[in-house]
Amino acid sequence: MRKVFLMSLFSAVVLLFSGCGYTIGNLGHPQLESVAVAPVSNETLFYNASAQMRGMLTECFTTDGTMKLVSAERADCIVYAKITDVNFNSVNWSDSDEDEFMANEWKCSVKVSYSVILPGRAKPLVANRKVTGSTRFTSGPDLESARINGMRQAMYSAAKNIVASVTEAW
Repeated sequence: MRKVFLMSLFSAVVLLFSGCGYTIGNLGHPQLESVAVAPVSNETLFYNASAQMRGMLTECFTTDGTMKLVSAERADCIVYAKITDVNFNSVNWSDSDEDEFMANEWKCSVKVSYSVILPGRAKPLVANRKVTGSTRFTSGPDLESARINGMRQAMYSAAKNIVASVTEAW
């Protein structure tokens, strides 16, 4: 009985380590180890949107962990982004008698174009691409604070798409 147990244990270990060559790790390009995020330009009228988008990009690169976030002088590649549109639409309306015609659920969409530049090269690594991030949020007593937080959530969604596009090998 012990011999059968040892043989089956040995077989299981051999099968476990002799897989199909799968590896555990990131899908990043092997020559790109560090990234910098350039200041984001803003073509909309929303205050502080460029700083918020840059913050979301740096947070997503840091959380992803595939590439190290460094200054532009030391980076293997630099991400340039431009916010082209921020749009708010009402999704759901209040149905109480007192709050008639008052939207209580909103959708925020943020459109961002970006490119990835290798320092010292004329041709971009990733030419001008566009992503959209969106979210739904509810409005409480302070609609402006809810809009700012909704815009941040939509920017985080767009930043995740940008980071996935940059960090995954082409």
